[in-house]
Amino acid sequence: MRLAISALAAALMLTDPALAQQSPMPEAAMPEDLAWKLLELGRVIDPPKTAALYAPLQQKEPYQGVKVERDLKYGPADRHLLDVFTPETAAPARPVLIYIHGGGLIAGNKRAPGSPFYDNIMLWAVKNGFVGVNATYRLAPAFPWPAGAEDMGALVQWVAENIASRGGEPGRIFLMGQSAGAIHVASYVSHPEFHKVKGGGLAGAIMVSGIYDLTASPAGDAELAYYGSDPSRYAERSSLQGLVGSPIPFLITAAELDPPRFVEQFELMKQASCKRPSGCARSFMLPQHSHMSEVYAINTPDTRLTDEILEFAKSVK
Repeated sequence: MRLAISALAAALMLTDPALAQQSPMPEAAMPEDLAWKLLELGRVIDPPKTAALYAPLQQKEPYQGVKVERDLKYGPADRHLLDVFTPETAAPARPVLIYIHGGGLIAGNKRAPGSPFYDNIMLWAVKNGFVGVNATYRLAPAFPWPAGAEDMGALVQWVAENIASRGGEPGRIFLMGQSAGAIHVASYVSHPEFHKVKGGGLAGAIMVSGIYDLTASPAGDAELAYYGSDPSRYAERSSLQGLVGSPIPFLITAAELDPPRFVEQFELMKQASCKRPSGCARSFMLPQHSHMSEVYAINTPDTRLTDEILEFAKSVK
């Protein structure tokens, strides 16, 4: 099996220079059969097939030792909803991890009935000393730019005003998004006009497989639905330059088996971030994983991404 995986990985590297530049895969971090299946799926975004691999590894409700509040309102829209995860036993004030799901700007939710995702991220957060907030937001085409950034502003404001009574520390809020969620997090951080809390209200931001520069490649259908069809507006609606100028610390990551555009955007943002007065942003390329497995694996024994998140949170004063 190891030889077969190595052969397939080598084939991918031969056809994809970006993959070839990454470090060799550490064998102990992921079971060989899982690594094989992800390699077979390849550089695709396939939530159902990836979820089938990871759902058996996740906890099922009820979650022992964790209190869950579902579908709290943080704004007037139908999708202005969040879940809060806290430890059942009293604890000192904890930092807060807000998670923003993906879905290509036009789909997705914080939780689907019968699915362990994205409760898995909240459970990991509580186990590791956070209060977890799992939120959803308005979608294109009904709600185009800047609805996502506006929703992040309303969400951060709600958390800042309401999380202390739930054991969270309002001064230690981390906003994390994946894919379209990362786009909205990046838009919020990079465009201060959407901040409803002084300084943005964040201790830090975590962007997993995001898009930061709309001008770097042609827009897809979902981006057209959200950002509009006028490319002359794309530079001002991108987040790259605003992130470079933002004082908010951030971590950027991507997955080794991400579609090429996400890897390219990761590299663009990584290089651009080194122009910040504070120096290069923390960055991490996650070995072996795909666009969906990177977050479906959270709260399993594969802690490579979450180790980086914890180190980032600890590094932010």
